[in-house]
Order: sequence, then structure tokens, then C-alpha cells
Amino acid sequence: QVQLVEPGGGLVQAGGPLRLSCAVSGGTFSRNAMGWFRQAPGKEREFVASIDWSGSSTTYTDSVKGRFTISRDNGKKAVYLQMNSLNPEDTAVYYCAASVSSSDYGPRTDFSSWGQGAQVTVSS
Repeated sequence: QVQLVEPGGGLVQAGGPLRLSCAVSGGTFSRNAMGWFRQAPGKEREFVASIDWSGSSTTYTDSVKGRFTISRDNGKKAVYLQMNSLNPEDTAVYYCAASVSSSDYGPRTDFSSWGQGAQVTVSS
């Protein structure tokens, strides 16, 4: 059974950077596509980014393209989300997710395991 843990999150000023990490245990991490989602207060959970098993394919939602970068380290069984040029609209709980698929299909990837979430707050 795959378990995902996201330490961190935090409070950052607008325009600043923040890096999220997700540690994975169980399962076969190196064969799984991974993703990040977020949920702002009063809104539905939305797709942010995804990455295939090798790290060679990534997908981003339009609002974060050019600002966020998803990456992974299969040796450390971890996935990361580097967030730059943050703005208050990025404030949300961010969730790490693991897929049963190896390929990256963006928001259509079949994500079946989820982390507990990390709060990111961007102040103006």
C-alpha cells in the first residue's frame, strides 16, 4: 500500500518561492506517475502538475506554467513541487498523489493514493 507524506507547506510573501516535497513509502514508486493537486477554500480540488515514472514527461495547469516545476528522485522515493513567483491566488492545501499508471496523462491520469495535504498561504 502506497503512503504519501508531505511535510512542509508554509507562509510566504507574494512573489516569493516555496518548495513542497512528498515522501513515498510502499508500492513501486519508480513505476508510478505522480502528481500535485490543490484545493483553495470554498473551491473544488484542482490539478496542478504531473510527472511520469522517469521524469521525462510533465504536464501543468495553465495558471502555473512557467512558475511551478514538478520533479522526482526515484532513488529517494520523493516528488517535489518548486513554486516560484507565488501570488495570493496560489493559497491552498496542496496534495501529493500517486497513480497506478507509469505514464503522464495530465489531469486524466488515474491517481489512486493521496497525501494528507500541506497548507500553502501566500500573503499580499
